[in-house]
Amino acid sequence: MNTKSIRIIAVLASLALLACGRQETVGSAAPGQAKTSASTKAPEDAAPLRVAFVYVSPVGDAGWTSQHNTGRLELEKTLAGKVTTSFVEKVPEGADAERVIRDLAQQGNKLVFTTSYGFMHPTIKVAEEFPGTVFEHATGYKSAKNVGTYNVRFYEGRYLGGIVAGRMTRTDTLGYVAAFPIPEVLQGINAFTLGARSVNPKVQVRVVWVNTWYDPGKERDAAVALIGQKADVLTHHTDSTATVAAAEEKGVRAVAYHSDMAKFGPKAQVAAVTHHWGAYYTRVAQSVIDGRWTPSNLWGGMKDGMIKLEALHADVPADVKAEVERGGADIAAGKLHPFTGPIRTNAGKDVAGKGETLSDEQLARMDYYVDGVVGKVPTGN
Repeated sequence: MNTKSIRIIAVLASLALLACGRQETVGSAAPGQAKTSASTKAPEDAAPLRVAFVYVSPVGDAGWTSQHNTGRLELEKTLAGKVTTSFVEKVPEGADAERVIRDLAQQGNKLVFTTSYGFMHPTIKVAEEFPGTVFEHATGYKSAKNVGTYNVRFYEGRYLGGIVAGRMTRTDTLGYVAAFPIPEVLQGINAFTLGARSVNPKVQVRVVWVNTWYDPGKERDAAVALIGQKADVLTHHTDSTATVAAAEEKGVRAVAYHSDMAKFGPKAQVAAVTHHWGAYYTRVAQSVIDGRWTPSNLWGGMKDGMIKLEALHADVPADVKAEVERGGADIAAGKLHPFTGPIRTNAGKDVAGKGETLSDEQLARMDYYVDGVVGKVPTGN
């Protein structure tokens, strides 16, 4: 099936609906169209702020997009009567994203959240055409007068997840299903490895790259391949639940990412590194309503409640639970930074001396594996 043609037709259909003055509800919107919740509609004279979200993958029951949608629902609840929200899911990065973002701005949304790294350039381009609309882009680095950026220090939760994995492994081999070799993903791989080796220096981490954010089939195949390489605790930086489900099927363990995935791996999941966006979405929307919004570059973390390690399995030993609880408290208090030296790449290059902490600028340029990760970082993607 030609999915690109379907998306083009869907966008044209949404423009036709707009001309007719129609707006679909969450339950009945056609694929590719903005889905709007009516639960927060205010009286006609209240002029609620129209807020739109662009998602790279399906909302689903768990994962990256599911957590952003949970944040959207929290925004609706907190600012009930002050906002209406809509979203478009399964938007590919690139030209399709630009068309969807532009369409949402044309529909009169005055605040648009674009929630994937590959939406960065389309967001900047459309923002130039709509100076009266506020745009917020997740995980990117380009901003403008009407474009802010926001991100989370995912690596903080990854480090704690690594501690759990390092304690729970029996083969000393951990597996990592990864999307693209960009700094954010490499930070996660390296922090997970550093956390695991802080409690088990014999650990090795093996990585399989799938070159997609969301493809359950590829993610499952990668997970199975890692299990074949004797990995007995898996984790992932992809959007679906496939890695956790594969771990359940094959009788190994997993550290879930983005959200609690225990329902997909009740025996497999040992812990979950979870994202929490609702407070930020609410704060931004309120600032737009109040006329106080200015572009910012947020990089939140455990101290902000935006990243957590939770849903530890009942069979995780009490001393391990206490260990990660202390680690989380120390990270939130600024006493522990996962990227504090000595740190060496797996090619033998020193990147941080003893007691030296990598700066945000160094983290943003990360392009290597730390000692303990097997293989080389792919190039040319």
